[in-house]
Amino acid sequence: MEALVALAIGTLTGCGIYLMLRTRTFPVALGLTLLSYATNLFLFTTGRLVMGRPPLVGGGSVTADPLPQALVLTAIVISFAMTAFVIVLALVARVELDSDHVDGAGSP
Repeated sequence: MEALVALAIGTLTGCGIYLMLRTRTFPVALGLTLLSYATNLFLFTTGRLVMGRPPLVGGGSVTADPLPQALVLTAIVISFAMTAFVIVLALVARVELDSDHVDGAGSP
């Protein structure tokens, strides 16, 4: 199970970085989204990767560990705001520069 999750996190991170290095704005926004998904999955797996057990902390306590879930919820909100900002910034750049290249250059 741990190897599968590590492979998924690595694949999402690799694809996100590859897309962020592209010259068009849409793949950059998509790469940011994939990178935020990888971060959310990594933060969620820091809690525990044990199947068939309740999410309890300690031997006899009845409280759940809310830290990974709170971090993931915060990261989801931040990544949504960041994605919305990048899309609006890309639309403004497209209208003003008449190009969707990241560096502002025209079509090759």
